[in-house]
Amino acid sequence: QVQLVESGGGLVQAGDSLRLSCAASGHTFSSYAMGWFRQAPGKEREFVAAISWSGGSTYYADSVKGRFTISRDNAKKSVYLQMNSLKPEDTAVYYCAASSGRFYYIGRDFHYWGQGTQVTVSS
Repeated sequence: QVQLVESGGGLVQAGDSLRLSCAASGHTFSSYAMGWFRQAPGKEREFVAAISWSGGSTYYADSVKGRFTISRDNAKKSVYLQMNSLKPEDTAVYYCAASSGRFYYIGRDFHYWGQGTQVTVSS
């Protein structure tokens, strides 16, 4: 089992950058694929990005491709989401999640979730 705690959210202006962090506890972090999801008010939670257990493979939603970068540091039991060129439509609560399943790359099979961190992008 793994516990996840996100940080780094905040209020920024359109075009700014922000880096989210997710710290994990537990002994098996490196065996999990990790992902970031977001949920805007009145909308369903959506997949943002995922990274394989080794960090060698990354996957992105079309809406963030080229602007966001997911990375991980297994020694620090952490995963990151670098968000550049932020847009007002990126405003949401961002969640970190861990997956031990096969279909993490399409946003499925995530079993462990953090509490979320708010990102607000003003125009």
